[in-house]
Amino acid sequence: MTVRPIFAALLAATAGFVFVSTREVAAQGAPVTVLVSNGMKAAIEELQPQCERAIARPLALQFNSTASVKKKIEAGEGFDVAIITSEAIDDLIKEGKIAAGTHAELVRSELGIGIRAGASKPDIRTAEALKRTLRDAKSITYPEDGASRGYIEKMFERMGIAADVKPGIILAQGSGPATESVAAGKAALVITLFSEIVPIHGVEILGPLPGEFHYDIRFTAAASATAKNADAAKALIAFLAGPKAVPTFKAKGLEPL
Repeated sequence: MTVRPIFAALLAATAGFVFVSTREVAAQGAPVTVLVSNGMKAAIEELQPQCERAIARPLALQFNSTASVKKKIEAGEGFDVAIITSEAIDDLIKEGKIAAGTHAELVRSELGIGIRAGASKPDIRTAEALKRTLRDAKSITYPEDGASRGYIEKMFERMGIAADVKPGIILAQGSGPATESVAAGKAALVITLFSEIVPIHGVEILGPLPGEFHYDIRFTAAASATAKNADAAKALIAFLAGPKAVPTFKAKGLEPL
């Protein structure tokens, strides 16, 4: 008995699989370019396979801070869908960068405090307790270009502790590095969105900002006014705004709207 017929059969089967797979990818058409805020990164990465099946197109995902995404769009970078803060989308609508009537507000995420998993948990249940905890912290990190940076620094000023905390502030390039620095023990506290704390191993949510300092950020999906894949862009937004995306959003620290 020779192995050649078996080998030939396997080769033919493999070739057939490659042909079918290539044909299916080709049938999907051009990728849909999606510019995504870091606050939505974990959820969109998890949802990518479902999204691609729903719209029969592959997604070309690019992640960055909302501020960076907005600057790229304003500078003329091509895209099909943007998923960034609602405030930024509103600005882009006024600038004519977003196709009229395509935007859908998806989710919100609370701004809160993250600590290293297993570390002692300081009190932040009241505004006064939060003030003490921030003032006494050895170090505090948050994203340098994050959508929440302005609010965080105004909060320090409102509390009257801006000068006290300044020596311990560690600005990070992105929410991932900020939160990961807490997991590594390089910073004591991170102030960022729940959706940016949940995916990072070794960090846990201490809690939301209490009382008068409570704050959340909302995210909206919208299609480009010059989208090359306009129908697929609208289909993607409809999927993300629908019920099938809800469980993933909730698991990633986002509350559907």
